[in-house]
Amino acid sequence: MTARTSARALCALALLLITASPAGAQNGIDISRRNAITRAVEICSPAVVGITVTEVRTREMDPFWRFFYGDRSYTDRSTSVGSGFIISSDGLVLTNDHVAGNATEIIVTLTNGEKVPARLLGTDPVTDVCLLQLKDKSGLAYLKLGNSDDVIVGEWAIAAGNPFGLFTSSAKPTVTVGVISATHVYLEQREGRIYRNMLQTDASINSGNSGGPLLNSLGEVVGINTVIYSPNQGSVGLGFAVPSNRVKEIVEILKRDGKVDRSFSPGFRVQVVNSAIARAYKLEKVEGVIVSDIDRRGIAAKAGLEVADIIVRANGDPVVSFEHLQGLISYSKVGDVVRLDVVRDRKNLTIDLKLEGR
Repeated sequence: MTARTSARALCALALLLITASPAGAQNGIDISRRNAITRAVEICSPAVVGITVTEVRTREMDPFWRFFYGDRSYTDRSTSVGSGFIISSDGLVLTNDHVAGNATEIIVTLTNGEKVPARLLGTDPVTDVCLLQLKDKSGLAYLKLGNSDDVIVGEWAIAAGNPFGLFTSSAKPTVTVGVISATHVYLEQREGRIYRNMLQTDASINSGNSGGPLLNSLGEVVGINTVIYSPNQGSVGLGFAVPSNRVKEIVEILKRDGKVDRSFSPGFRVQVVNSAIARAYKLEKVEGVIVSDIDRRGIAAKAGLEVADIIVRANGDPVVSFEHLQGLISYSKVGDVVRLDVVRDRKNLTIDLKLEGR
């Protein structure tokens, strides 16, 4: 018997002796229960928070009652809950704009049960990202924003947060697990919010989860849980998160300026290319939008765009509708460049539209 064979035999015998005893078997089970998911949850849990928001809104009186009482308005005070997570040891907290962007009072519940007032440091309704600052806090556990461009469809996804306000009473996040179902998902605009390049997951996300982290199995944040499809008021396995790489850009702007500058006008109008336009311009297929009007002193004219140009792609994505192109431009910020692939006189051109502030 060789030395290597002897060593293997001894190891096998030792393992058999360990698992043969009840204590050894239990120890083996305990080891097997710990995996990448449980380790990621241990990393993220201390930095996940519950958020309670109070809003005071001015509302117009119903037209029926105006007949009796005149044209009056009234204030409506409401309380709602959401999720968030800490991104720095000194208490910077990320959540959604639709959670805390219009708040008059914000209370953040930590995992030790402490309820801490927070102030709105900055918010961006377009990307639905909101940055808060906890009052007089330091040395806090926090999460790292990972690289959402590296996300793989089918890899583990972990959602943590405050569904239905459970965090507020229990002071601990609820965790659900699924996979990344899709990347680069585009959703319809909602109340001025533009959801582009979203991450889709089947990890259960419910009301109150908005603003919480979507994590990979390393415990890195790859997105902010933001939108769910819930026809029955519960999770149906369709949740969407703002990708972390976009969040990183917005956070730096909000820390510096408190808001994102989108004071630009593209300076052109378009209409969708139909079959008649495609025939008239001898296009190989019906696609894109055609420029119908240009502000001669605007950004588009300066970039070289002309009336009758047909825009087929924007930043590499096919332009399938006017809303699609409008959403891409509105999602951008001052200083960004939108690259347009254009057909002019049956020739392919590339035009860089630099978005300059007014």
